[in-house]
Amino acid sequence: MSKKSILLRGGTLFTITQGILEKSDILVEDGIIKDIGEGLSISNDVKVLDVTGCMVTPGFIDPHTHIGLIEEGYPEDEESVNEATNPITPHLRVIDAINPYDRAFDDALLGGVTTVQVLPGSANVLGGQGAIIKTYGKIIDRMVRKFPSGMKAAFGENPKNLYRKKDRSPATRMAVAAILREALMSAQDYGRKKTEAEREGKTFDRDMKREALLPVLNQELPLRIHAHRADDILTAIRIADEFNIKITLEHGTEGDKIADLLAERQIPVAYGPAITSRSKLELQNRSWEGAVKQFRQGVHLCFTTDHPVVPINHLVLHASLAASAGIPPNDALAAITIKAAEHIGMENQLGSIDKGKVADLLVWDGDPLNYMSHLLIVIVEGEVVIRRD
Repeated sequence: MSKKSILLRGGTLFTITQGILEKSDILVEDGIIKDIGEGLSISNDVKVLDVTGCMVTPGFIDPHTHIGLIEEGYPEDEESVNEATNPITPHLRVIDAINPYDRAFDDALLGGVTTVQVLPGSANVLGGQGAIIKTYGKIIDRMVRKFPSGMKAAFGENPKNLYRKKDRSPATRMAVAAILREALMSAQDYGRKKTEAEREGKTFDRDMKREALLPVLNQELPLRIHAHRADDILTAIRIADEFNIKITLEHGTEGDKIADLLAERQIPVAYGPAITSRSKLELQNRSWEGAVKQFRQGVHLCFTTDHPVVPINHLVLHASLAASAGIPPNDALAAITIKAAEHIGMENQLGSIDKGKVADLLVWDGDPLNYMSHLLIVIVEGEVVIRRD
């Protein structure tokens, strides 16, 4: 069924890629931005939303969340974010555990977040496969826009401290790195044997864990690496070079210490959560000054709430605080729109107000980075899902 055509008339458009367009219209057809301009002509069957005097932005994107895995108001025993029984679980799939009825999805929309990446937690060295989903819907299979979207890996305190308490490996940073290498080497061997068996027409016993790692080794899927400390980030880069795999950095708290290297290597960083306490050793050096330094040195930077560490509806607050700390406002907005879209590999569809892109749009009664502004309209893929008078 085709979606009803909509025209947003006369708004101030924060396009992200084309600057700010005053008194401009957006024509939406079948969930896609069909045209942008002043005084667009339309047929009588197009629904008109008068947004004169309002600001219009793309829908926000959170590149690293656990929404639907750690549910609002549920006890810890009900969480499905970490399978903390084995440090190597690449075969797990978040779409088998996301509860689309988690009320955090409503919070996401109220905060303008229309797309998220959901990843397993960081208890395991390899935690499983993530997914990119819309925050509007009730059937997870219909909300998914990319699966798998990445393979979760974790360095640092979380995996080593958890398994040390169990008297198991990894108990050190050395073991975290060694266990990851071992898993990747095993998958390489498995891939060669599988290719040989297919070439010779022989039967082959499949293995879910190693099968899940083949797209990583073939550069079809990035390793999305939880790392805060600079030394852990360097270990992640070292292993990525050894196996010639693509990576993104999730958190990157001390990325400012090696910002020149991250910029040179064009390694994307999802920075955050940045408005919590420094609750563990790895966060001792976290600061907005560090994020600003990464930005100024050319690191590809976007922001994350790491929901539920920070409630997902506060994603825009990260951009506001970044602008206050010294990142130019349009770049701060870009960090929760186009830069986040690039981080998750969806920049051709999301993250800016451009012809041909998905019509995820937000209408505000003021500057979206001003906490006194109100979000009036939320449009997801061309459908008005929230409208406040």
